[in-house]
Amino acid sequence: MAHTEKSLVNTIELGRAIRRKREEQGLSLRDVADETGVSASTLSRIENGTGKPDADNIARLTAWLNMPMERVMGGQDREGDESRAVVYFPQEPMPEIVEAHLRADRNLTPETAKALSELFRVAYAQFSHPGQDPRGRKGRK
Repeated sequence: MAHTEKSLVNTIELGRAIRRKREEQGLSLRDVADETGVSASTLSRIENGTGKPDADNIARLTAWLNMPMERVMGGQDREGDESRAVVYFPQEPMPEIVEAHLRADRNLTPETAKALSELFRVAYAQFSHPGQDPRGRKGRK
């Protein structure tokens, strides 16, 4: 019986987050490398799902992403992991939190979770009011 080793780092999640932030901010791999101290070639491999970042690079990248390190630790295999929690920072952007929850939903295919996440991003950008204190709105506690 062949033994397949489960990766402890979800490079798909990490690569997806890096590419999304980089593209949203109009940054090149070299720009991100300069900001994070992680080489452009390593960033490219992570974005493409072929890189295996070391602990220092994971820490640098999750800090740059303002993402909890726990989000990318623990691997990619969700089978048999019924109680896996979605971890986020309170200051993390809401679209990132919603996307993490959608991807953790066992009732959704990865493609459906991605599509719903993109729909939410568009709606959130359309209807959110940056800089406004949401507690100051009527009817909200």
